Amino acid sequence: MSFWDNLWDIVWWVFSATVFFAYLFTLFAVIGDLFRDQSLNGWAKAIWIIFMVFLPFLTVLVYIIARGKGMNERAMERSRAARESTEEYIRRVAASPSEEISKAQDLLNAGSINQEEFQAIKNRALAAA
Repeated sequence: MSFWDNLWDIVWWVFSATVFFAYLFTLFAVIGDLFRDQSLNGWAKAIWIIFMVFLPFLTVLVYIIARGKGMNERAMERSRAARESTEEYIRRVAASPSEEISKAQDLLNAGSINQEEFQAIKNRALAAA
C-alpha cells in the first residue's frame, strides 16, 4: 500500500506539517522576543537559548507561560512606536506647497531671507506639488 492510497496517512501528514510549522513560528517569535527584551541581561538570554537547543518544545512552552504577557506588551509597544513613527513621517512630509510658501513669505517679511531665496523656496514647493 502506497502513501497516497491511504487517506488517513495524508490527513496525519497534513496535521503533522501544520503542527511543525506552527511550532517553528512560535520558536522564532520567542527567539525574536528574547533578543528584543531590554529587561533581560545577556546571561539570562544565553540560558534561555541553551535550554531551547536541548529541550526546544518544553522551553518554548515554559517561555510562553512565564513571559507571555510581557511578549504581548512588548509587541504592542513596538506596534505603537511604529505607528507613531509613521504618522510623524506623514505629518512631516505632507506639508502643502501653500504652507511652505506662506512660511517663506513670513521669513521674507521678517528679513531672514532675501527675495532670491524666497523665489527658490517657492519654485521648489511648486515643483514638488
